[in-house]
Amino acid sequence: MPAPVIVWLRRDLRLADQPALAAAIGQGPVVPVYILDDETPKHRKMGAASRWWLHHSLESLDRDLRVCGSRLILRRGPCDEELAKVATEIGAHTVHAIRHYEPWWRNAERAVAKRLDLVCHDGNYLAPPGSVTSGSGAPYKIFTPFWRALRDVMPPQHSLEAPVQIGAPSKWPASDKLEQWDLLPSKPNWAAAFAKEWTPGEMGAHERLDDFVAEASRYDETRNLPSLGGSARLSPHLHFGEVSPAQVWHRLAGKGGSVDTFLGELAWRDFAQNVILQLPDYASKNGRERFDALPWRSSKTDLRAWQQGRTGYPIVDAGMRQLWATGWMHNRVRMIAASFLIKHLLIDWREGEAWFWDTLVDADYGNNAVNWQWVAGTGIDANMWGRVMAPLVQSEKFDAADYIREWVPELRDLTDDAIHDPDDAGCRPDTYPAKIIGHREARERAIAAGRKIR
Repeated sequence: MPAPVIVWLRRDLRLADQPALAAAIGQGPVVPVYILDDETPKHRKMGAASRWWLHHSLESLDRDLRVCGSRLILRRGPCDEELAKVATEIGAHTVHAIRHYEPWWRNAERAVAKRLDLVCHDGNYLAPPGSVTSGSGAPYKIFTPFWRALRDVMPPQHSLEAPVQIGAPSKWPASDKLEQWDLLPSKPNWAAAFAKEWTPGEMGAHERLDDFVAEASRYDETRNLPSLGGSARLSPHLHFGEVSPAQVWHRLAGKGGSVDTFLGELAWRDFAQNVILQLPDYASKNGRERFDALPWRSSKTDLRAWQQGRTGYPIVDAGMRQLWATGWMHNRVRMIAASFLIKHLLIDWREGEAWFWDTLVDADYGNNAVNWQWVAGTGIDANMWGRVMAPLVQSEKFDAADYIREWVPELRDLTDDAIHDPDDAGCRPDTYPAKIIGHREARERAIAAGRKIR
């Protein structure tokens, strides 16, 4: 019997369109391994909401593997050390993995390659990050030309079928029990409502995709309307690799209507990875150096009010409460809430990025950093600092009344006209806070801060 082969799993928790798994199956008995490594990422270890998702996704993956005659081995510690231990236990020499681009995963891959024969495959993006370049061979820093160039190499390759049978080793290595990792909150269980919103795992990902296919042609009409829920809600499944972007592309391409708008959103994931490949510290360092001198405010009181959804701006508060309750926030509202923290409260975008990292089930290093810097105006491809999003106007424009009623119950009895700005309408309930700052005052303060760095 040939020596067993290890499949090192990270954010690629699926059996179909899994090139690392397919390659390993062709070489011999397979040992799928997931390692909970909190040491290599250091301060970038997975946030609390993502850990809830990870627990259930690993449960689902293990069930799917057992149907194929295999199982998932769980270890905890530095990836290179734990993979080397597993290899020694089973007599393996080769590790197959899908390549990752977060700086800590690139470091981990180099460390593993010093100990074992590491074979990395592409498979988490439409095109390998770094492969789509300008005519001069330079990487893109602006999304629009990147998307144009990416489309020239689309569609992606057709996805691989899920295996029916996976060869098992004669002896399995030791494995942790998932419950030992304490990934789920308990005292208190702040994620109690998550299970009503989400079904982590490969099957859940494809059920979500099936639901979206029927609505995808209307995506551009509904995506900005939080009360309608027109989002695809595929982001956590894509982040954890329960479905590949190639699978999503092939299910949706050619469906007509505004599907291309969604495919552009899918391409944004690729763009974000290209950015962090060029600028690995993008989540902690301004893309434009002149913003290093911006006079940010340091107000724990205002930051806490934003985190708790107590700013007095209903659309902002609805989004922040949705985030806490479900681990997710509507995309249009994410922009409004992020802009409010940065421009209205003049609080450093990195505070918001850190909060999203901990509370989003789809917290993605590249997407999170690129999106926050786009809203802040500090990024290499970003909105202008002087463009201050007006949350009250946005709320009315995108018909968020029912969305606000769902997440801010103190306001549910207000009319559609009054609910966007109960202070101005003179009907703010005593249980709901007054505006933390007026819009005009906030806008003037933000523009004044911008002048100081010109």
